[in-house]
Amino acid sequence: MGDILFLAHRIPFPPDRGDKIRSHHLLLKLAELAQVHVGCFADNDVDLGHAVALRGVAASHQVLRRRAGLALPGLRALASGKPVSLTAFDHPAMREWVSRTLAEKNIDCIFVFSGQMGQYVPADFGGRVVIDLCDVDSAKFASYAEGASAAKAWIYDRESRLLAREEARLAARADHTLLVSEAEAELFRSRLPAGSRHSVSVLRNGVDTALFHPRNCQPHPVLDQMPGPHIVFTGQMDYPPNVEACERVADRILPMVREKLPSTTFHIVGRAPVERLIRRDGKQGVRVWGEVPDVRPFLSASDAVIAPLAIARGVQNKVLEAMAMARPVVLSAEAAAGIDATDGTHWCIGHSDAELADQVCAIVEDPVFAANLGRAARDYVIEHQDWDAMLKPLAALVAGSAPSGCRDAA
Repeated sequence: MGDILFLAHRIPFPPDRGDKIRSHHLLLKLAELAQVHVGCFADNDVDLGHAVALRGVAASHQVLRRRAGLALPGLRALASGKPVSLTAFDHPAMREWVSRTLAEKNIDCIFVFSGQMGQYVPADFGGRVVIDLCDVDSAKFASYAEGASAAKAWIYDRESRLLAREEARLAARADHTLLVSEAEAELFRSRLPAGSRHSVSVLRNGVDTALFHPRNCQPHPVLDQMPGPHIVFTGQMDYPPNVEACERVADRILPMVREKLPSTTFHIVGRAPVERLIRRDGKQGVRVWGEVPDVRPFLSASDAVIAPLAIARGVQNKVLEAMAMARPVVLSAEAAAGIDATDGTHWCIGHSDAELADQVCAIVEDPVFAANLGRAARDYVIEHQDWDAMLKPLAALVAGSAPSGCRDAA
């Protein structure tokens, strides 16, 4: 086949957050199939510095520094009638680079990662188009609107409606649309206009089981020397669902755990913690670590990893990573969606604050149960969620043949 044009809303290096983990592994696999030309954005100067990593993977690339803030994109979105999510990633230099790349290179397939980048696919492009939406962003904003203030609800509702229109357009434009789980694919199809043309499949997230291996790192020395038990949450800590999950632990779950286990510490590990989380550091058993070079030592030192998300789109990488590290995981039903593991065997699901607290205490108080849970979790992801297995359908998808390993949700 000819070359592939890969468009992503964030530079896929380093693979240190949910969307970048998926785009990183997609890019590496696509580069095994053909020459790949990469167009993407950097959120900040640190990300921009990682552009050098693309030289070893891409035949050519364009990395643009995204404009900071949403005020200007928001105004442009209101003026144009477009979603803010699109105007925030609309850049004339990216359009020019895409146009030049399509004119000068033998591009057979455009692979779009995230719906924000679908705007760069020309209407007259005659090759194959594969769009990986990961999850249904329009539904996410609809969830944000519930319970928000009147002003925020209006903003979120507008974004949801306009993104749904864009998602329907992309589904009609693409030869194939990918979602991260069966639930997301079904939700996506249910929101498309009746009778619309679409081909939708599921390409689940994987985990690097060699990197996330309990024998490959030592417990964090600070946690190792502190009295336990230690409960750990990892993630991007300016992402609203993660913030709300951590507040849920700190305010409601942790106090119940500490009634039985007074020395329990809840560790919040991840970049860009919002101010209201930072203010909790050192109080009532909460530690806020912010960005760390490696989450594995924190996972290794944990007695339990917790993920009580109320809004969880797709497959949670934080959960897969903890499972690969053979850690016992306590999570909400929402965070469990998209991973076909078994409650009580591979992890423990809690449907309320009290149940989540009880599950944490049961794990801490029964080391044999905790160890068995962790071993079963790692065995599960090795067998069912390794990246190599997850990405086998890519060759057929970009070439246009039937994707035998990709779950058809159409």
